[in-house]
Amino acid sequence: MSVNKDSNEAFTKVEGLELVMERFFMAPRELVFSMYTEPEHVQNWWGPNDWKTTVYQMDVQPGGIWHYCMRSEDGQEAWGKSTYLEVEKPGRLVYDDVFSDENGNDVEGFPIMKITVDFVEEGNGTRIVTRTLFESEEDLKQVMDMGVVEGMTETFDRLEQYLDQQ
Repeated sequence: MSVNKDSNEAFTKVEGLELVMERFFMAPRELVFSMYTEPEHVQNWWGPNDWKTTVYQMDVQPGGIWHYCMRSEDGQEAWGKSTYLEVEKPGRLVYDDVFSDENGNDVEGFPIMKITVDFVEEGNGTRIVTRTLFESEEDLKQVMDMGVVEGMTETFDRLEQYLDQQ
């Protein structure tokens, strides 16, 4: 499957136990990387349409925690916690991501996802390549059934809109 480098459409595929999503942004790599690592930026674009994200903790270094809550307009909450494993500014982030509660405790029954985000310079822009590794086919299916592809597509759309304002 080829990727259209001129398109801003998200490209998605499943490779074994990995969900791969890519999207090109017409913005410098350092700026795009900062969108993922600075709370004042993350809060302005992270999450699907009509959801607002509040960052409660963001320590972007190996062993550091990112704890956040996404809230829908009708009051639903989705808490998440990530633990950074690798931080290579401005090229890569690797972290374990889990569903959590407001205190940062893992929620049982939801998968642990190992996420690698590469920020690849391409011409005058940056291609984000996100690889989410699941422990089992059941875990992958559970998250796919929850609408992760649609949610990340909307999240990428919001990032593009936010980058246009910078």
